[in-house]
Amino acid sequence: MKICRIFYKNKSSYGLLKDNSIFIYSESVGLENISESTDFSGSINESEAIFLPPVIPSKIICVGRNYAEHAAELGNEVPQEPLLFLKATSSIIINGENIIIPKQSGQVEHEGELAVVIGKKCKNLSENDTIHDYIFGFLCLNDVTARDLQRKDIQFTRAKSFDTFCPISNFIETDLDFSDIRLTTKVNSMVKQNGRTSQMVFPIPFLIKYISNQMTLNVGDIIATGTPSGVSKLNAGDLVEVEIENLGILSNNVIS
Repeated sequence: MKICRIFYKNKSSYGLLKDNSIFIYSESVGLENISESTDFSGSINESEAIFLPPVIPSKIICVGRNYAEHAAELGNEVPQEPLLFLKATSSIIINGENIIIPKQSGQVEHEGELAVVIGKKCKNLSENDTIHDYIFGFLCLNDVTARDLQRKDIQFTRAKSFDTFCPISNFIETDLDFSDIRLTTKVNSMVKQNGRTSQMVFPIPFLIKYISNQMTLNVGDIIATGTPSGVSKLNAGDLVEVEIENLGILSNNVIS
């Protein structure tokens, strides 16, 4: 299923995107119970929809250097355990909105990633827990980064959290075999990143269990699972596209 969130009848509503139509869920339906619900209050054509970010996370947890070649291209060692950092939720934009290069940075780069949306609150998961019980679905995500500020600050918060620095898909795909799918990032139609999820240093099931033992994961939280090699500088006027096999394309223009 493709689950979106739209502005409909003067309020935000979840919707099921199917065959160019959006079926609007009733007010009582949330991410916790949406998979079993057929309680719709109406439908509209996709072209009429005003899309909102499909999820409002309490936090965005990112995994650094989770592809060995990307760690190498930045001159870093592959971490012995997942390298975690947070990205401000205020940085979220959606497909079609503009990435804004801030005046503070002279080196803003793209990082195309597969992101996981948590569907069930979890804490201290063990090896015996079934990870699919806690996954709601998946997004394309661009972990836009002010690389010069990342080097300057050493820690990542400022470099990763400028407004517009977290483009995500308009919808959450709930059905995806994430074990070995292709991820590409293009800038002005030129392929810059080209990797597969099977190349992750720490695979998604391990990441969710590991993170849940560091912090509680709430429904709607986003985990950005790392980026392949090939990151490059973005300039005003560029079009950056993150495409993930069987999921879709996230497309954003870059402005100054």
